[in-house]
Amino acid sequence: MTDNRVVVPSYDDIALNPRPKATEVEQRGIDTVPDSDRTSTWVDLMRIQFGGANTFATVLLGTFPILFGLSFWEAVGAVVLGLAAGILVLMPMGLFGPKTGTNNAVSSGAFFGVRGRVVGSFLSLLTAVAFFSISVWVGGDALVGALNRLAGVPDSIGLRTVIYGLIGLIVIIVVVYGYQFMLLINKTAVIANSVLFLLAIVAFSGTFDPSYAGTGEYLLGGFLPTFVLSALIVMSNPVSFGAFLGDWSRYIPAKTPARKLFAATALGQGLTIIPFLFGVATATLVAGEADYVFALIQTSPLWYAVLLMVVAFIGGLSTGSTSLYGTGLDFSSVFPSFSRVRATIFIGVIAFLFILLGRIFFDLLGAVNAFVGAIIVTTTPWMVIMAIGYFVRRGAFSRDDLQVFNRGETGGRYWFTAGVNWRGMVAWIASAVLGLMFAYYPPVIEGPFNAVAGGVDLSLIVAIGSAAILYIGALLIFPEPTYVYPAEGPRLVRERAGEPQAIVTDHGSAAAKAAARRAG
Repeated sequence: MTDNRVVVPSYDDIALNPRPKATEVEQRGIDTVPDSDRTSTWVDLMRIQFGGANTFATVLLGTFPILFGLSFWEAVGAVVLGLAAGILVLMPMGLFGPKTGTNNAVSSGAFFGVRGRVVGSFLSLLTAVAFFSISVWVGGDALVGALNRLAGVPDSIGLRTVIYGLIGLIVIIVVVYGYQFMLLINKTAVIANSVLFLLAIVAFSGTFDPSYAGTGEYLLGGFLPTFVLSALIVMSNPVSFGAFLGDWSRYIPAKTPARKLFAATALGQGLTIIPFLFGVATATLVAGEADYVFALIQTSPLWYAVLLMVVAFIGGLSTGSTSLYGTGLDFSSVFPSFSRVRATIFIGVIAFLFILLGRIFFDLLGAVNAFVGAIIVTTTPWMVIMAIGYFVRRGAFSRDDLQVFNRGETGGRYWFTAGVNWRGMVAWIASAVLGLMFAYYPPVIEGPFNAVAGGVDLSLIVAIGSAAILYIGALLIFPEPTYVYPAEGPRLVRERAGEPQAIVTDHGSAAAKAAARRAG
C-alpha cells in the first residue's frame, strides 16, 4: 500500500522576502501563505491581540459585573477568573496558522472536513458582527458624549448614526488595506490606549472608591450565579479571538516554537486586564446611569473627557479592524465570487445595519449579553475539538489538501464523507446544543436546564466536557485513516488503513469557475 501519511517539511533554510509596506493593499486571500512571505513574529501576534482588545469594547465588557450588581472587588475577581479561563482556552489556537499557512477556519477542515470547516466561518461571522458592532457602538457613543460636553451638541439618533457610519467606514478602509496596515494601527493603539487608560488613575483619584459595595441587587438573584455570568462575559473577549488568530499567525514562520506562540496569546490577552479594570472601576462612578460611555464623559475632568474621545476613536479602529478582517477574508473563500475586498465591504455593511437596528430598536445590554453568550457556548467547543485534533495529529497538516474546497476541487486527505468529517461535526453540534440548553444570558438565551444548579450557568462546563468526550470517543470507536497522520502515527487513539480519494476539479463549482477566471 502507498504511504500517504502527512509529510512534515523542513523549514530551516528559507529566505524571507521583505515585509510589505503598510500602505500596500493586501491582495492575498485565503490561499496558503508561502514560507518566504512569513515576515511576522510572535511579538506581532502578541501586539495585534493586545491592540485589538485594548479598547473601549473591552472596557464595556468590564462594566458588566458592576451593572449586574457586584461590588468592586467581586467584579475584579470575576474579571481575573474569566480572563484566565479564556486565555487557557485560546492559547492553542495560535498554533495552526504557522503550520498550515492559512486561517483557523480553513485549518479546521483537517478535523471537520474541507466542507465542514464552514462551521468556523459561521463562528467568525458571529464574532465579527458582535465585536465590530460593540467597537463602533462604544466609540461612537464616546464621540457623541464628547461633542455634547465640549460643544453643547445635542444627542440624537441622527448624530449617532452619522458618527457610527464614519467610524465604520474608516474601519472598512483599514481592513481593505489588509494585514500590514492593521499591524500599524495596532502598534499605535497598544501605546496610546494603555497610556490613556493608566491616566485614569490621575483623572479619578479623588472620586473612585474601591470599597464600592454594589447595588445590593444581583441580576440573577444571588451572588454565585451573577459572579459566574460576569466571568463568562469577560471570558468571551479572549474566546472571540479563537477564529481569528490564524488570520495573523499564518504570517509567522512555521518553525516558530510553540512556547512563543503560547506566550504571544498569554501576554497579549493578559495585558487586557488594563481596559477590563478600567471598565470595572469607572462603572462604579456612573452606576445606575443608562448609558455608561455618555455618562462617563460627563463625569470625567474636562481634560480627560477629550482624551477619552481619542481612546474611543483609536479603539474603534483597532477592535473593529481585527474583527472584520478575518471574516471578510474567510467569507471570500466560502463564496468565491467575492474577493477579499468585496467580502470585507459586504460584511461591514451588514454589521453597520445591525448596529443601527441594535441601537434604535433593541436594548444594547441585552444584545451584547446574548451575543457573547452565543460566542462562548458555540465557539469554545469548536476550539476544544481543534486543540484535541492538533494534539492527536501531532500538529501535522497537508497544506495543499486543506485548500481543496477553496479551489473548487473534491477529494484529498480531508475529504472524509462528501467533504465532512462527521466525528468532529457531530461532536461540535451536540456540545453546542447541550451548552445552549444549560445557558442563561437573559433576556435572549434562556436554556430549559439553566436552573439545575441553583441558577449557576453550567453551559461552558457542559459544552467543553461534552465536546471533549464525544470527539475523543468518536476517534477511539471510529478510527481515522492513516493518511491524516504523520509518520509517527496518532497520539492516544487508533488508526485504520485507507487511501485518500484522488483530488479532482469540480468544474461546476463556483470556486472552480472563479479560479478559472483568475487564471485566464
